[in-house]
Amino acid sequence: MIAKEISKTGLGKTLKKRLGKSRRNRAEVNIGKINKNTKQGETIVVPGKVLAEGALDHAVTVAAMSFSKNAVQKIEKAGGKAVALDAFKSAKNVRVMA
Repeated sequence: MIAKEISKTGLGKTLKKRLGKSRRNRAEVNIGKINKNTKQGETIVVPGKVLAEGALDHAVTVAAMSFSKNAVQKIEKAGGKAVALDAFKSAKNVRVMA
């Protein structure tokens, strides 16, 4: 589930721990929270689902287990990328948001 490149890093350990929870206890993060807590060009990993509540006014790369359809549209409209966690490649300065 987690890309091999990041599975041995601190990020990989954090994700393994959070993804080991039941689906009911996984994070749900709104676009508005991502907008408030990120800067232009950052990479964010959400060990759960990204929802479309709020607005995004800068480009970020978001990797998550799943996205609502509207969340993907808002991320791409702002110039960012929505990436499935399975396809995520490690990057520098990645933050986990839950």
